[in-house]
Amino acid sequence: MAMHRMLGAGLALRLLRVAGRRGRGCPARLLRGPAGGRAPAADVPPCREAPRGLGPGLLPLLAALAWSSRPAPAEQEQERERQGAGGAAAGDAEAEIIQLLKRAKLCIMKDEPAEAELILHDALRLAYKSDNKKAITYTYDLAEKLFKATMSYLLGGGMQQEDNAIIEISLKLATIYAAQNRQDLALAGYEFCISTLEEKIEREKELSEDTLSVEEKANTHLLLGMCLDTYARYLLFSKQPSQAQRMYEKALQIAEEILGERHPQTIVLLSDLATTLDAQGRSDEACVHAQRASDLARQVEHPELHVLLSNLAAVLMHRERYAQAEEIYQEALKRAKLKRDEVSVQRIREELAGLSRKRRPLS
Repeated sequence: MAMHRMLGAGLALRLLRVAGRRGRGCPARLLRGPAGGRAPAADVPPCREAPRGLGPGLLPLLAALAWSSRPAPAEQEQERERQGAGGAAAGDAEAEIIQLLKRAKLCIMKDEPAEAELILHDALRLAYKSDNKKAITYTYDLAEKLFKATMSYLLGGGMQQEDNAIIEISLKLATIYAAQNRQDLALAGYEFCISTLEEKIEREKELSEDTLSVEEKANTHLLLGMCLDTYARYLLFSKQPSQAQRMYEKALQIAEEILGERHPQTIVLLSDLATTLDAQGRSDEACVHAQRASDLARQVEHPELHVLLSNLAAVLMHRERYAQAEEIYQEALKRAKLKRDEVSVQRIREELAGLSRKRRPLS
């Protein structure tokens, strides 16, 4: 199985990437789907003024209090203490996860939501690494409640559901539903985000700079690109590569027009497009895009060059260019070790082992 790690942009998507689109959690409702869809349903409090200084994507303190003060059950705390005292690796990991969750809650109480979300990302990464299913579920539950409470607060304060801040939160919820295997909710969420932004962009196309600045228009386009990118990864994971290809092509066009072809995210999208073509058996086209992405990544010293090289090597292996694939895999492995990316190191080694079996002559 090829490595093909997806590398979309933005903190909003990190929970999904860490999880590998797995997990489960509490139900939530999304009303209607593609055109004319609605944001994730939530109980909206009485209308009130939104707190000052709240920018797109930030999570207000009052909304977070719905879950930040929730303590873990005493029995679970005692069990965690017993495991930690035993010195077992699993117990040590669980103790670290607990500390991370406590830090995340503290950050929210201090009105530092961006830092809290980063810490939740770290907690989920460690939970998956230690295969702690209870911690995975608990972390997702916290994140889901946080985002839903935030949306309720903003909508109750008079914000429209087509506002970029609402779209960002809807995207976060969709990624959580995808990670929890709640496919209908994830699909409705992605389609709501994309259709709402496309309609918004169309309406705002003719507005003058006095009414809407170039920067604001660009930000909305970039948010659409991020939604398309995330949806494409979901479709690819769901074994729908041709649909994923269309989403990647749209996202790549936006990135090239606004960020430029040498921007790190543009390069990632180019590599991901190659992955979707490779998944359809279109290896020649995939190789062109993957090679271009790797060349650009070298030029700009891309921080994820080892992953991009791995994707290129996988395409070359499918084209039965084994010697070249092995050479690039070895380079990717060396770079992954320098980055201390243990997940990539393991996957590249697995790919090299598979490549070795393919090259071994039949007896």
